[in-house]
Amino acid sequence: MADKHQGITNIIGKGAFLNGKLKIAGSIRIDGKVDGEIDVSDSLIVGKGSEIKGNIKAKNSIIGGKIIGDIYTQGKIEFQSGSRIKGNIYCKSLVIEEGVNFDGSCSMSEEKSETPSLIKEEKSESFSLPGQGTEH
Repeated sequence: MADKHQGITNIIGKGAFLNGKLKIAGSIRIDGKVDGEIDVSDSLIVGKGSEIKGNIKAKNSIIGGKIIGDIYTQGKIEFQSGSRIKGNIYCKSLVIEEGVNFDGSCSMSEEKSETPSLIKEEKSESFSLPGQGTEH
């Protein structure tokens, strides 16, 4: 990760607010606020001053802002000075700079290389309205 910003394919800018589930193919930098789950196939960069409320899944994460939720990465999580995290983290490699506030637990087990799917596929439920289909 010599150049942390190389290959960013998506950006949520400062002043933007997103509410809902976010699924990204590629990498993303977030400088705004997100209220919901985030599933990123590559790297996630959370800029200073940004806020995320919801669980995160990514290949690698660099966190400079505020996170309330669990973070699942297949590789490395880096917490930059001034970041605040309230939640559990699951990763293979962890870097915490001085000045980070972390309230949670950390699991770095090699056995947990498979991260859970945070965003569940919507199930289509069939139903009948009165007068349509079979009635009891």
